[in-house]
Amino acid sequence: MIAAVFAVVMALSIGVALAARRGGTGKGAVATLVAGRALPSRLIFFLAVGEIYSIGTMLGFPGGIYAKGASYGIWFIGYILAGYVLGYFLAPLVWRAGKAYDAVTVADVMYGHYRNRLLERLTAVSFVLALVPWAIFQFIGLQTVLTGLGIPVTRLEAIVGAGVIAFVYVAASGMRSTAFVAIVKDVFMLLGIMLAGIAAVIAAKGVPGVFAVVETAPRLATVGGAGLVFAMTTILMQSLQFYLTLPAQFLFSARSEAGVKKSVIWMPLYMLMYPLLVFAAYYGLQTRPGLHNADSVFLEVTRELAPDWIVGLVAAGAGLAGVLVLAGNALMFSGVLTRNILPKRSQAAAQGRLKPIMAAFLVGTAALTTFASSIMLTFLNLALSLTAQLVPAWLGVLFFRKLRAVPLAVGLIAGCVTVAFLYFSKAPVGGVVNSGLIAAAVNAAVAAGLSALYAGKPVDHEIPIVRRAREILSPARKTVQPVPATGER
Repeated sequence: MIAAVFAVVMALSIGVALAARRGGTGKGAVATLVAGRALPSRLIFFLAVGEIYSIGTMLGFPGGIYAKGASYGIWFIGYILAGYVLGYFLAPLVWRAGKAYDAVTVADVMYGHYRNRLLERLTAVSFVLALVPWAIFQFIGLQTVLTGLGIPVTRLEAIVGAGVIAFVYVAASGMRSTAFVAIVKDVFMLLGIMLAGIAAVIAAKGVPGVFAVVETAPRLATVGGAGLVFAMTTILMQSLQFYLTLPAQFLFSARSEAGVKKSVIWMPLYMLMYPLLVFAAYYGLQTRPGLHNADSVFLEVTRELAPDWIVGLVAAGAGLAGVLVLAGNALMFSGVLTRNILPKRSQAAAQGRLKPIMAAFLVGTAALTTFASSIMLTFLNLALSLTAQLVPAWLGVLFFRKLRAVPLAVGLIAGCVTVAFLYFSKAPVGGVVNSGLIAAAVNAAVAAGLSALYAGKPVDHEIPIVRRAREILSPARKTVQPVPATGER
């Protein structure tokens, strides 16, 4: 029954991806990578949260509470909530920047605004370094889910199957098909979490019973000292980068700035699933103490309490969450590689390279998952901290005219070096204050200091996006100079 429900839902998702080809906006890199900039707000709503709520939501969040108590939950929930508040103001500006520079990738925005190849390529490389371990995390999470929920597949079968389905999603209609699959994923992920969380409450004879373990282990419900400092600084850093790093490309797919803002308004509704995950984690602390793998607690509770059809729904929701992120990663990887790293080709040639590159990305990350997963996962937090170093450059695009390209490139390098030093040296301060925030502060200080010394009057294309609404959004005014096409740079 578990395997049957899982298979039916995955087949449904493939059908939805193939059906999404109807009503597309033509062919070409823009149609593939950002759905022709034509997605309505309702699809942006599902697409953006599809990247935010990955398989880590179902495994890592309850696993973190199981292992570390309330401190993990505070920063995890806190940064998402703060990110939504900031996103209401920042996400529309990110979309506006994409429109202003005809951007498909974040690196396109950096080149369009600053006209600097070094900054463009540094941005692209930071994305590549983050996307590879992030994809491997999805592959490993999928294998953990399928094994933990009793679906009889081998590690190799799970990896190959996930890679094939992810490629079908992106090959069907690129970002457009991914957006439609995100609807299916959210329905089944939310349904599975809701049913499993309710089952935990019923088994514990009410919410107070769920938290009975706190009476004997108060540390599980409190946070203070270094843990609180780390949680607060992590909330600050991750909420700032929330819409400025990997999710930005999904925003470029929107039809309008108003559509982006409308979608962000409703995104906090997804937070309603977190109490249910908390219930499952605390119930697991009572009934499954001492698990070797804390990330399996949600799966263990689900298998203990739920009938097979609910277990199948949970497996399907988790599977879709992982495969959807893989598909999105393949799209972003092919975009930055063809537009910002590889030698420039004509638009037709660039479009022809997209699917082979997406396939190569999925095959390569699947191979790394098979043979070097532990090494790659070690660098996941490091890689994601590297993308956080794009925040100062983004703030220059959106708000601050006096930040210049070369100082920002130097600052980005300084920030990345700081992240690497804190990571590999195991410096004590990196365990108290979020290392990404420390590095971003170094980055911003270097960029601002060198920009103050930088001679020359700012030119027109460096006017911040926040001051160019009428120019960018009004068709009656002069056309905004776009980023040159792939073959024209």
